[in-house]
Amino acid sequence: MNTASGSRWVKSIFVFAAKVTITLTILTIVMSLLEVDHILHPPRTVPQGKTLRKYKIDYRPVDLTTADGVRLSAWYTPPGNGAVILLAHGYGNKRPEWVYALLARKKYGVLAWDARAHGESDGDISTIGYLEVLDVKAALDYVLAQPGVEHVGAWGGSMGGATIIRAAARLPQIEALFIDSSFTSLEDEFNYLVPYPVINPLAKFIVTSRTGLRLEHVNPLNDISKISPRPVYIVQGMGDSVAPPDSGEKLFHAAGEPRYLWKQENVPHLSGYLDNPRRYQRRLVDFFDEWLLGK
Repeated sequence: MNTASGSRWVKSIFVFAAKVTITLTILTIVMSLLEVDHILHPPRTVPQGKTLRKYKIDYRPVDLTTADGVRLSAWYTPPGNGAVILLAHGYGNKRPEWVYALLARKKYGVLAWDARAHGESDGDISTIGYLEVLDVKAALDYVLAQPGVEHVGAWGGSMGGATIIRAAARLPQIEALFIDSSFTSLEDEFNYLVPYPVINPLAKFIVTSRTGLRLEHVNPLNDISKISPRPVYIVQGMGDSVAPPDSGEKLFHAAGEPRYLWKQENVPHLSGYLDNPRRYQRRLVDFFDEWLLGK
């Protein structure tokens, strides 16, 4: 091989390598953009109310307005025992009718809403527990303005659990928390669900650029320590593939007393109720009976 042909061969290799690198970079950016777009715009599942009608629960539709002007679609049932439970659903999910029905049948008042960018609520993007704290504040303000409300508790599932923890750390009027399948921080959740070395940091950068949200701002693990002496009950399925299965134990150890942890072996994300409805109902109702009603 002469010098000229060798140089052309080397140049061709460099050109080919450059094209491959550029193509892979573009594909990585596109994949990251698609992933971020999916995260910021969750699927909208509209609640039907079938479970509430099945059990003849008296509920009425209401609209809530957050401090940043987002309208939230909600249901409200007045209390028969002086206590109302706020229900915050998970990412891409809908109002948890099964929790609503079992609490309302025990005479608890209930307020459940579609989080921003979910269901029938307004809002363009989900911030996965950051601005959703304003949703909880709007719900709390509404129930505190209703007649017959003496105590307020909260149930949160997945993203809703993380949101309730963050909200309760700032809102002392929430007297007791029942948290199911929450993540410990948005950073940990990203690392768990997007474990790809190149896409992970790029997706985080895109989320921050498009929303102004810093992942470290959503950190229930830090916030949960600020809730004591109000009680926290933590439920964690050890078969969870959405939140890290050790999240419940980490939150429990970070919380102050009184605190409770129920680890369910081989139970998937947010499936504790499906695994054993009677036990779940007993623990949920007994918890609020004790800490809100003094039973």
